[in-house]
Amino acid sequence: MSRSNNLPGINPGRTRREALGLLGAGVTLLGASAMSRPVRAQGDDVLTEALVLRDPDAPSTGNPAGDVNIVEWFDYNCPYCRKIAPEISQVVQDDGKVRLVLKDWPILGEVSKFGARMALAAKYQDKYMAAHEAMIGVSSKLTEPRIRELLAGAGIDMDRLNRDATSNAKAIDTILARNHDQAVAFGFKGTPSFIVGKFRVPGILTMAQFEMVIADARKAKKAN
Repeated sequence: MSRSNNLPGINPGRTRREALGLLGAGVTLLGASAMSRPVRAQGDDVLTEALVLRDPDAPSTGNPAGDVNIVEWFDYNCPYCRKIAPEISQVVQDDGKVRLVLKDWPILGEVSKFGARMALAAKYQDKYMAAHEAMIGVSSKLTEPRIRELLAGAGIDMDRLNRDATSNAKAIDTILARNHDQAVAFGFKGTPSFIVGKFRVPGILTMAQFEMVIADARKAKKAN
């Protein structure tokens, strides 16, 4: 896990048993303890179920009518986010009934913020996922010139991207502020962090563990 500045991290090398233990003991239901401490951004309660799971401004992929949401807070310069991205994509594809919500949380410096803003600006030309996949799919640390090179190579109109990033700067900053406030309110310490269904998962899981948590989320949904 890549750490947010001045916050303790979670050991990315923990064993499968330790990860499952975390899920058993440390999971928080959305709407329970975290919801009892409302955090506000731009005048809104950022921990409503609608804004966490169904924020209309947050890009999503997978099955739009899926019965389980996976919400990921990530940073494009986070090596763990890059490593886990193909596995999450495979889980979503194999399951077929999962919707993946992507929450840009650029905590690793100015280049991360630039990448997040460019990705969200690409949404205005319906190219967010192209931008996301281009940046999350590299193995080396990103720089601003490298980001521009990757986005151009992904077929994004760079002149329009620059215009959209400028004209929609306030809206983009509002999304990033809301994503940040949600992550802090849930007690996340770094990237990647997840909500699966209504379960808080502050760390990295294997494909098998994701499948288990998705199954648990479905059971919890049926029990309610």
